[in-house]
This record gives sequence, structure tokens and C-alpha cells, in this order.
Amino acid sequence: MSASAVSSRSWFRAALFCVSCCASVAFAAGDDEMFSQYREMLGEGNPAELVEMQGEELWSAARGPKNKPLSACDLGLGAGVVAGAYASLPRYFKDAGRVMDLETRLAWCMNDIQGLSESAVTARPFSVQGQTATDLEALTAWIAGQSRGKVISVPQKHAKEQAAFAEGKRLFNYRAGPYDFSCAGCHSQSSKRIRLTVLPNLTTQEGAANAYRSWPAYRVSQGALRTMQWRMVDCARQQRLPELIFGSPAAVSLLTYLGATANGGIMDAPGIKR
Repeated sequence: MSASAVSSRSWFRAALFCVSCCASVAFAAGDDEMFSQYREMLGEGNPAELVEMQGEELWSAARGPKNKPLSACDLGLGAGVVAGAYASLPRYFKDAGRVMDLETRLAWCMNDIQGLSESAVTARPFSVQGQTATDLEALTAWIAGQSRGKVISVPQKHAKEQAAFAEGKRLFNYRAGPYDFSCAGCHSQSSKRIRLTVLPNLTTQEGAANAYRSWPAYRVSQGALRTMQWRMVDCARQQRLPELIFGSPAAVSLLTYLGATANGGIMDAPGIKR
């Protein structure tokens, strides 16, 4: 097959995909009330509560070669302080020398405090659909729950925090892959959706806050709690990009950009999604 034929076929697939997406957006735009009722029904009893209970037990359990609990872990507000910690992450940690979100910080603490191998902890950070949550997912759910009602306040004082924000913004707008997609392609306009999925405008404070405040979240369609690191990995997958590595500078920078843009919003996680 000639190069021109391959190029034409790729262009046709991309165009067909975009047309189907736009059709879905147009259809859904006139049914806001119906979708609002659907989301309200989902919110009646969130299975994430069970995952939170699992995470609370893990936080205080003595584990690892050092047989110590994670309760001495400093999440940015002091050793062992979890209330409001999630709402203030990602942030720069002097002891680690880098900007971390909650999940990478937990992996670091599990290694430093409990003696667990960080590579082993992050080898399978996400549960398989319908299976029990991983330790990282459970801990993230519980700690996020301790920030309910707290104001999102991702710091931007340290030079490395500012650099992470700038890099996250660059990656958010970076177009790549076979369809030349970017995060901004789906999340830089208001009042858009694909089928039942709202596409928040993450370039605005309101849009970023409405999205950021509800993660981590229980995905009904997958029967699993999903974290923000998972969300970044899955977004890269949907863009047909190479797999985004868990806890990588790229992933943390994207979360820094989203979190800092969302500053001023009120946390209400774990949420529940379709």
C-alpha cells in the first residue's frame, strides 16, 4: 500500500472520529436535565466509602521490613497530618528534592518509612477492573476524603512548583500522536460533552475546580476507584500516545497545572463517575 493511501486512510479515520464526537456533543447539549438526574442517581451511595475504609486501615498498620505505620508520613502539612493535605498537593518536598502529588509521595513514604521497595509499590499502582483496590488507590481514597470541604490550595511559591506548572501547561497543549490530539483538544472549551461524559474546560478556574475536586472517583462502569494518576494515564491512552509512566515528572507536572488552576475550589472527593 502506498504512503499516500495510508495517509488518506489515517485522515479519514480521524475525520470520522471527530464527526462522531461532535454529533454526540450536539445530541447531549439539549438534554442537560436528563443527564443531571442521571448523575444525581449515581451519587446516591458511593462504593468509594469501602475503599476509604481500606485506606484508613493501611495508614495505621505496621508494615514492611521496618514494621512501621505510615502515620509518620509528611504529606506537606506536617508528619501524620492528613486533614487538608490532598487539597494542597502536588507540592515541592525538600526531603525528596522534587514536586510530588499524593500518590508519588505515598510511594516515597512507603519506601522511606516502611522499607518497602518503591519500584515494587508502583509496579501495579492501579487495580484491574472489578478487583480490590491497590494499596495506593485505597490510601489515596481515604486521604482525599480527609480534605472534603477544604479549599484547593496547590502551592506555587517554590521555583520547582512554578516550573512544574509551566511544564504541565505545555504538555496540556502539546499535540501529538496519530490523530494530533492534545489535552486541550477536549478540555479547552466550555459546555461540551461526549455522550454522558462532560468535558470540563480545564483552562478556567471554574472548570478545573469542578473536575479536580471530585477526584479520585469511583467509576461505575469499571467497578473500581480511579485516581488522578490513573486519569492522566488514561487520557494519554485515549490520545493514542505512548503510555504515561506512573509518577513521572510529566504526570506530576500535568497534575500541578490542573491543581493550581483549580485553586479556590472546594474538595468533594472521592467522587463517583459513570
